[in-house]
Amino acid sequence: MSDVRHLYLHIPFCSHRCGYCDFVTVVGKADLHGAYVDALLAELALERSLLAPTLETIFLGGGTPTFANARELERLLHALPSASEVTVEANPETVTPELATLLSRNRVNRVSLGAQSFQRHLLDVLERHAGPEDVVHAFYVLRDAGFDNINLDLIYGIPGQTAADLDRDLDQALDLAPEHLSCYELEAKPGTRFTHAHGGELERQAEALETYFEHVVERLTESGYRWYETANFARSDQRDLRAAHNLAYWEGHDYLGLGIGAVSTVDGVRWRNAPSLRGYLSALAAGRSPKREYERLPEDVRRRERVMLGLRLDEPLQLDGLATAVDDDALDRLVTLGLVTRDPESATLTLTERGRFLGGRVTAELLA
Repeated sequence: MSDVRHLYLHIPFCSHRCGYCDFVTVVGKADLHGAYVDALLAELALERSLLAPTLETIFLGGGTPTFANARELERLLHALPSASEVTVEANPETVTPELATLLSRNRVNRVSLGAQSFQRHLLDVLERHAGPEDVVHAFYVLRDAGFDNINLDLIYGIPGQTAADLDRDLDQALDLAPEHLSCYELEAKPGTRFTHAHGGELERQAEALETYFEHVVERLTESGYRWYETANFARSDQRDLRAAHNLAYWEGHDYLGLGIGAVSTVDGVRWRNAPSLRGYLSALAAGRSPKREYERLPEDVRRRERVMLGLRLDEPLQLDGLATAVDDDALDRLVTLGLVTRDPESATLTLTERGRFLGGRVTAELLA
């Protein structure tokens, strides 16, 4: 029996597939929502022995979990184990008073709202159905339902976005005063129709991304948010408002993922469920685990991942057991350049502010 304390459930259903999205999604298929919940609960039963009796976090992501049939969503939430933090992702246009009440009465205590932008012309580029007014309305509907831990997702680097647009987005987000903000650089994967349609503009926009990133950090930290992870900011409060589920990934804890395309990492083994909806449903209906790809993670790979993910955080990374993953010569050079701080007494590393802005480039050089 394992002791996994973090559970992810993938709800793939969406009303529309945005051009930049490369997640495992399924458009529509309302007739299959009930069968999918059946399959999720069957997979949970098969893997229940891996989980601790009480969980720390549960995260429902997608797709759009709140696009799922309300009755089926409630059935799923009601059947889940207890957890200290239960997060559900929501698109603004799906948030109604009825949905907010459904989430609240089923132990959801954190909602991640996919705003992306407050500018209509940028939302059109992203092919988002919700308008700026929908984002604000959804936010206050959640507040009225008693939610006091709301995250807003924002994207920057959108084709056609200006520095003034970015400032307006930050102004409007800060006016709402969410507990948490996730601010992501637009990453349009090769092969998506978005890259095909906007490739030239994406290349031009790339030149502004570093400046935009620094501006986001400056605005949010000046407004009292802690820049605790590369793209994530939590409001300073008496509570710890960091995303506990995502922290589990960054701190290298084991987690169990359920649903099509979901990834799990348990006891040094990583597996990914196949993305086929029909295959997933038929396997679980027959009492079998879904088709999966398995990968055993050698110790050196686990150490490297721990360094890569741990250095995304603003807290010192404890090097006990990880020293062989770090290139000593590169570390000396990066310390001299003022990109990394090393504390020999506590055996920890921390990226400096400039090192954090350079992010992956510093970490790549640091790894042995």
